[in-house]
Order: sequence, then structure tokens, then C-alpha cells
Amino acid sequence: MSAEAKNFEAITRAKDQHNKSCPFPPHTVRMHPFEIERMQWEEGDTIAGLLLESDPKLGTGAFRLICDGMEPPELEHEQTDTITAPAEPLKVPVGPAREDERTFDEPWNPRS
Repeated sequence: MSAEAKNFEAITRAKDQHNKSCPFPPHTVRMHPFEIERMQWEEGDTIAGLLLESDPKLGTGAFRLICDGMEPPELEHEQTDTITAPAEPLKVPVGPAREDERTFDEPWNPRS
């Protein structure tokens, strides 16, 4: 059996085992770039229904299955407008103005 066939079989068995123990199915298999080259595969290939990605942090001869439970997908963030404070203070009446009372437009004078 070729090295490529052995790796394919190992990935298939790992995928089956993962599916038995995790509610999130794997979507990616990561391997060291040297292993991908040795198998004559290319990053982005589909191996046993999984996207192939290189990961130099993994040792040669190893692979890792990735599912949404391990690395949740990035959520799209909706861009929102920022609400800023008004440049001038707001004038809020506390009730109907009477003719003999001052308004908020007039400066406060304690003697009046």
C-alpha cells in the first residue's frame, strides 16, 4: 500500500472516530507542508471530503482534523454607525413655559 493510500485511510478512520465523539463534523485536515508535498497533494485539495491545509506547527507524520467545535468560524460583523453626543447641550423643557418665568436660553441670575 502506498504512503498516500495509508494516509488517506488514516484520515478516513480519524474522521469516522471524530464523528462518533463530537457533534461537529470535521471540515479541514491539517498536515505539515513537507507531508503534503511528500504525498504529492496540494494545499486546498479535498481529502476524504476534508479541505487540506498546511500547518508547519504539526510534526511530520501527523495530521489534525479541525471542526467548528475546535475553531468556530468567524462571524460576520455588521458595521454600525456610531452615535456621538451633540456638540451643544440639549435644551429640554420641564414643562410649559409661563410668561413671567425665565427660559433656558437666558443666563441664570440669582437676583432676578
